[in-house]
Amino acid sequence: MHRLSRLLLALTTACIGMGAMAQDKVLNLYSARHYPTDEALYSDFTKATGIRIQRVDADDAGILARLRAEGAASPADVILLVDAARLWRAESEGLFLPVKSKLLDGAIPAHLRAKPDATGASAWFGLSTRARVVVYDKLKWAKTDVDAYEKLADPKLKGQLCIRSGSHPYNLSLFGAMTEHLGEAKTEAWLKGMVENMARSPKGGDTDQIKAVASGECGVAVTNTYYLARLMRSTQAADRAVVEKIGVVFPNQSSWGTHVNIAGGAVARNAKHVESAVQFLEYLASPAAQNHFANGNNEWPVAKGVSFDNPALKAMSGGAFKSEILPISAVGQNQVKVQQMLDRVGFK
Repeated sequence: MHRLSRLLLALTTACIGMGAMAQDKVLNLYSARHYPTDEALYSDFTKATGIRIQRVDADDAGILARLRAEGAASPADVILLVDAARLWRAESEGLFLPVKSKLLDGAIPAHLRAKPDATGASAWFGLSTRARVVVYDKLKWAKTDVDAYEKLADPKLKGQLCIRSGSHPYNLSLFGAMTEHLGEAKTEAWLKGMVENMARSPKGGDTDQIKAVASGECGVAVTNTYYLARLMRSTQAADRAVVEKIGVVFPNQSSWGTHVNIAGGAVARNAKHVESAVQFLEYLASPAAQNHFANGNNEWPVAKGVSFDNPALKAMSGGAFKSEILPISAVGQNQVKVQQMLDRVGFK
């Protein structure tokens, strides 16, 4: 009887353990989003679904390199990247698993998600955007001096331009888009003109460029909107002083619209929890999550019909702006050409 009791106890314990494992739902997330405000998104998803998120943080390039190295053994279920061209690159390399979701297709505009395959499945979905805008010294320049990207190469801005490295993904995507609009020859001439207009060699991040304009080191700079919004919403006196000295313009409103980059998500090719992964992406496209992207990290929501309350985004844009609409594949495919142009004109 003792032996039988021990056997029954062991079987009962094993069954309880297996049940607990079944209930312990896990989603493995590889994320290039390094924003503390996103923690609330993850915890809210877990509270609503019981699915626990295990996260690996790296930049876009690091995540793609890891996926390539891990291959079929990768534990990744969901991938979050913050650059449209990198999303396209990963799709072209087969690192994503195309999925069909009526909710995602209905919420996200077609130009902000991957082109569907023959079955109607898409490899990735845009979740938020960041506009690439121009800031300028209000005492030196007028809005009309910099209201188009092309004007950044105007000789009258000689010694005035501050910008981060040309090889940074944010700039590569902008320059890839300009190649699509202007053609290769005109884009290279434009890049050369910007080099000739630089106040200093490219360095630092977008916030550094904004502060350089405010300090008088340069007269104009290029930045993503969420960096500017952070300064606008800051309670620090120094940040407020920076904002008071600069103006902002959304370029090319009278032509093709302001360039926007995409932060998006995808299901990993070798995901072990596909259903939960799709559920997570659908959650990120929900009104609550989209509003969090706007209010928590100063990004523009992409889902149709979503309103937001971010005062900085509303103040800088007047509530709305015309954004460029280009195939992400075209922007991505242009980047090799762009890097060669940058090398030729000495854009570091």
